[in-house]
Amino acid sequence: MLMTMKSAVAIVLVILSMVGAGEAIWLTLPPTGTKCVSEEIQNNVIVLGDYVVVSDDHSHSSTISIKVTSPYGNNLHHRENITHGQFAFTTQEGGNYLACFWVDGSNHGGGDVSVNLDWKTGIAAKDWESVARKEKIEISLLFNGTSADFGLATEGACDLHGNGNVGRVRDELILNLGLSWKYGLERGVELELRKLEGAVEAIHENLLHLKGREAEMRDVSEKTNARVVWFSMMSVAVCISVSALQLWHLKRFFEKKKLI
Repeated sequence: MLMTMKSAVAIVLVILSMVGAGEAIWLTLPPTGTKCVSEEIQNNVIVLGDYVVVSDDHSHSSTISIKVTSPYGNNLHHRENITHGQFAFTTQEGGNYLACFWVDGSNHGGGDVSVNLDWKTGIAAKDWESVARKEKIEISLLFNGTSADFGLATEGACDLHGNGNVGRVRDELILNLGLSWKYGLERGVELELRKLEGAVEAIHENLLHLKGREAEMRDVSEKTNARVVWFSMMSVAVCISVSALQLWHLKRFFEKKKLI
């Protein structure tokens, strides 16, 4: 039973590591110009970003500016003359979200500046640490309460019956501690299953989004195909009409010249 639960936890962790939507990006900014990072994100998705300037010279660190915009050009985050920071928002529209970085004019070194960007979206941006902390507190209280009860039970049994019942109480203590540890492990598995459930929901939402996009693209393709067919038919009709008009005009010309 224990090996089965450990295997389940391992499988959950592997799946979560595969579906995590977090990415650390290393950017090298030139002294002049702008570098941007974009990601296509659907509506109602949490986005978190942490960025920091990485400098070999700890005595002097170059400052940068950042601007995060939505697909419709709305300004979501804008900072200047900074070395680190973070942004967080929930998307209100689907499309490409853009994060642009550039070096401020106060960069006296004149060289390239390295920036580390930790970009998280969806399930990877959810605060699982607070959930895990809450689970650990519940498990800790469970263990503390159980140990206190067992200590009182052991002390009472020894006082009432003497040392003859110490072995039996010890066995009960070990059994109950084992059951409590098993329950705590199940609570940990429950937390991992919650993560897995969130990941599955995120995948399902992405699949629905892709399905909707595929339907839109199919409609556009069918409309374009229909327009091309009508345009081709009109082109053929125009060519036939022009050819008939040319034949009629040449026939009249030759008849006037009495060549036919």
